[in-house]
Amino acid sequence: MNDFTTKIITCLAKGEKIDDTIQELFRFELEKAVNELLKVELKELLHYAKYERSGLSKENARNGSYERAFNTSYGILNLTIPRDRNGEFESPVVPKYERRDTRTEEIIVKLFQTGLTMEEISTIVESLYEKKYSRTTISNITDQVIANIEAFKQKQLAREYAVIYLDATYIPLRRDTVSKEALHIALGIKLDGTKEILGYAINPNEAISSWENLLRSLSERGLERPLLFVTDGIKGIEDTIHSVYPQADIQRCLVHVMRNITWKVRVQDRALILSEFKAIRLQETKEQANQALLEFQSRWEKIYPRVTESLKGNHYLFTFLDYPKCIQGSLYSTNIIEGLNKDIKRKVKAKVQFPSEESMEKYFVSRLEEYNIKHSFRIHKGFGKAEPELQKRIVDKYEMS
Repeated sequence: MNDFTTKIITCLAKGEKIDDTIQELFRFELEKAVNELLKVELKELLHYAKYERSGLSKENARNGSYERAFNTSYGILNLTIPRDRNGEFESPVVPKYERRDTRTEEIIVKLFQTGLTMEEISTIVESLYEKKYSRTTISNITDQVIANIEAFKQKQLAREYAVIYLDATYIPLRRDTVSKEALHIALGIKLDGTKEILGYAINPNEAISSWENLLRSLSERGLERPLLFVTDGIKGIEDTIHSVYPQADIQRCLVHVMRNITWKVRVQDRALILSEFKAIRLQETKEQANQALLEFQSRWEKIYPRVTESLKGNHYLFTFLDYPKCIQGSLYSTNIIEGLNKDIKRKVKAKVQFPSEESMEKYFVSRLEEYNIKHSFRIHKGFGKAEPELQKRIVDKYEMS
């Protein structure tokens, strides 16, 4: 029977709880092991053991020690940190000036990214550590995300993107009072099919000026030759896109178009009229789709003139049909970015509201960076097959025109 097992049996014999017993034994053994490791590391630096005189380095020597409490997931370790005369000793196990195992900070940031409140994170961390972390301490740890905010905003972008989705979602934010504000997001798919959040902007309402500023920032960061923008159709967005990228194609989100139709027709007619409009989207070519749209308008213009009038003169309904068939299913709507927005809103529900714009940015940048890492090596459906044709379209649009 080894010493560890003997200690457990002894503690059980005293009636102590098994979980507490094992936790304390792990803490004690870890504390002992780290202290021994620190001694070995100093010996390797100085090339002689404690109390050894032969081979003593004249350039450096031991210089006592100091005590440090160090938080870990097993509890607080009471460590004896050795010193050397030249101040060269530094252990990778216990970095200088740190009082916590860095894994603790990683855990806190991960919990923060899930949408938990500071109070909830503090409670969870308290269950892992002997010392409760205050809301201020938790906030200070998550402040490491702030350093990433400017880096995210200034990150250099690829020169070319196959498609860029523009959409906004509303999140509660406190200024003087609490109100929902618009988080504008641009999500791009590169020619190789990998997805990336390109940028964001926070403003009280979804506005053309916000989109223009965001698009200009993308241009300044290196995005020169986008093929296609997909938008929900906010008034004036097409002119705004063309003011920055005059050669880009534009696709109006057909899911939004269908929602608008739904609101303008009677309940008993919705299934039929939406089925007919969907059939238009499924046409093989843009020419066929435009012809089918004329027939659709002819059938319904007397009954629902507001529906047919809203479709007239819209030149951005079927742009997606000019693109390779294998990716058309990803181009006719903003569903990709709306899926991201739904995930964000679901995860921030626990927060109820953000107390400041900075806290809102701290959270979203961490989420957006996580999204980019996750999708940096994933090829979106159909884009691998379409890449040669997309490359050709880039050349035709920007070099041959």
